[in-house]
Amino acid sequence: MTVEQSPLAAFAHEGGDVRIAEIPFLTQLDLRLDPDGPAFPAVAKALGGELPTAPCTASRLGDVDALWLGPDEWLLLAEPGRQRELEVLLRAAIGEEHGAVVDVSAQRTALSLAGPAAREVLARGCSIDLDPRFAPAGTCVQTLLARTGVTIVVQEERFLLLVRASFAQYLAAWLVDSTDGAGR
Repeated sequence: MTVEQSPLAAFAHEGGDVRIAEIPFLTQLDLRLDPDGPAFPAVAKALGGELPTAPCTASRLGDVDALWLGPDEWLLLAEPGRQRELEVLLRAAIGEEHGAVVDVSAQRTALSLAGPAAREVLARGCSIDLDPRFAPAGTCVQTLLARTGVTIVVQEERFLLLVRASFAQYLAAWLVDSTDGAGR
């Protein structure tokens, strides 16, 4: 029997004004859908709220986070183990219309970055201005952090970093190194 192991196997770091922790095995579904098409309202109804249509935004739809990735693409995040349930729900809502739902849960892992110096740590390796005046909670950007492709979601109390599983250890080590002197 194979035991599932996350890319960072319960990694966590707390130092100074920064806390870093892996959030393993999040359900992650890539949704492709025409926002002007007839399936869009049905998907919104199934999820219990409108998908974000403004660039670089994320919204909470009940217990699912919806991240805008492009004009017709979203990444849906939910607690672990909900892949099949959400796939069935979304495919039923799309029906015969054009659209696609793909489970990409194994592609990335998630890191939570929190604390008063979290923005400073991100600024050390990211060219996106994450100042709360320009990137309030609900902002979602795809960018490079320490030369690694990431999706950054600005949440109320933390940043959620989604990184390809193969780069997770590198990024976690970079984040730990970048906490040195942060917040001082």
